[in-house]
Amino acid sequence: MGEVDGNTVIAQALKKQGIDYVFGIIGYPVIELSMALQMAGINYIGMRNEQAACYAAQAMGYLTGTPGAVLVVSGPGLLHTFGGLANAQVNCWPVLVIGGSAPVDHEGIGGFQECNQVELARPYCKYSARPASISLIPLHVEKAVRLAKTGRPGAAYLDFPDNILRGRVSEDSIPDQYGPTPIPQIYPNPQDISRAISVICQAKNPLVIVGKGAAYSRAEKEVRDLIECTNLPFLATPMGKGVVPDTSPKCVGSARSTALQQADVILLLGARLNWILHFGRPKRFSPNVKIIQVDLNAEELHNSVKSEVGIQSDIKTAVRQIADGLQKQNYVYSDRSEWWKLLKKKCQENQKIVKAMAADVSVPLNYYAVFKNLFDSLPEDCIIVSEGANTMDIGRSMLLNNQPRHRLDAGTFGTMGVGMGFGIAAALYCRDNEPDKRVICVEGDSAFGFSGMEIETMVRYKLPITIVIVNNSGIYTGMDPDVFKEIRDVEVTEIAKVTPPGCLSSVTRYENMMSLFGSRGFFVNNVPELRKAVKEALTMKDGPTIINVIINTTADRKPQTFHWLTESKL
Repeated sequence: MGEVDGNTVIAQALKKQGIDYVFGIIGYPVIELSMALQMAGINYIGMRNEQAACYAAQAMGYLTGTPGAVLVVSGPGLLHTFGGLANAQVNCWPVLVIGGSAPVDHEGIGGFQECNQVELARPYCKYSARPASISLIPLHVEKAVRLAKTGRPGAAYLDFPDNILRGRVSEDSIPDQYGPTPIPQIYPNPQDISRAISVICQAKNPLVIVGKGAAYSRAEKEVRDLIECTNLPFLATPMGKGVVPDTSPKCVGSARSTALQQADVILLLGARLNWILHFGRPKRFSPNVKIIQVDLNAEELHNSVKSEVGIQSDIKTAVRQIADGLQKQNYVYSDRSEWWKLLKKKCQENQKIVKAMAADVSVPLNYYAVFKNLFDSLPEDCIIVSEGANTMDIGRSMLLNNQPRHRLDAGTFGTMGVGMGFGIAAALYCRDNEPDKRVICVEGDSAFGFSGMEIETMVRYKLPITIVIVNNSGIYTGMDPDVFKEIRDVEVTEIAKVTPPGCLSSVTRYENMMSLFGSRGFFVNNVPELRKAVKEALTMKDGPTIINVIINTTADRKPQTFHWLTESKL
């Protein structure tokens, strides 16, 4: 038997656990580890910022079910991932961060980038550990990957001091390690299923809410069958979109406020009653609503409000059993019910308002005109990545998804800066699985600024991502170019006092960033230019491009019945 170093053991252990992609930025002490990863047949994707690398890795975990990994240097390198770690943990996406660290014999005496990394990472992870020896590395890698993807998925961190990475041991001291184990499937309590069926059958105003958990669990067939055979109205949370097609006649997303407020029974599938669903409380919900909650995680049941029926189960198995039980009772919710009539009426009224706003193509453009014409120009079933304030919120209703896991956005944690990392992961996923599918990143100009230099990563790996920047020259709202010019003419010492905090540079030419790489972007002021730019951008197969769409600096959403974060108390 020969000798093997820690870097090789880590790489081989990751490969055995099914890790195909590692995103990161190299430096001391992980340079050799990045090479060992490639030698083991793992794809190493060099990024420009550790936070974006962590966003990419967790998106790969969501799309494939196997965690993406992140490789970072000690101290600041790891600290830069914490936004991504927290996002993965709150968003319930599997990711594994691997951090180099100072040699153990330098700890406590001021080692280079010395940092208490294991403890600092612990609040953002399901598992945070440092293997004590090279021979224990496979055990910790297996456990970290298993914990990241089982139960409620989330983040894990493994810490590797320099002396462990460079250390060498006899090959026969490394124990055989089992490969990835199947995720246990949780079956529901039959009594809970019977109670759920009984409650649904008694409902006057039933509603199904499809959450991201249904998408992650690959439950689209079961949920679609349920909706189709029962004629129940449904709406989806942002990343639950596409589990049942947005274009389904059963979708009542256009009447969301009415549906939530007046439903008397809600079947909640893999969604949490957090801020996105207004905590399940009045005034956004009926005070007497009965919730049937299906969730993988028992601790999530009855959170915020007490559910009428709480079912701990894999979404697939629970939905299949509920659908079978309803079919045995010949349950079909009537199209002629007053509830369906009200929901259809509200959908038509709201769609009419949106249609009128989308028809207003005066310059500068509004969000609705941009999204309507963008969506009309896209090929079918793109993966849509989106972030921003109004850009993301309005885009959720205008950019439709008819396939699951085809929308990636800021999610539960509301994190800005995720778009470029998510887009990179989605493009790599498409390259491996559906090479003809396109990835469209729809970014607010403020959100794009968080990680815009990742376009160089896209160029380097020849990822054909179309980035559409909806540019209102500000955070939430911007400033008219003439007013901005007046401010810029103010004395330098006074500029900070008179420039509004949400103001960004007016009409920034983001598309010109593509010229850094010998490519081209598109500057768009009107609808014909937008349609032409999208058509040309979609012909570009060897790298990304930017479409910079200038909109009205004060463009806003259609009038809302409620404030976006309505207080939950009466």
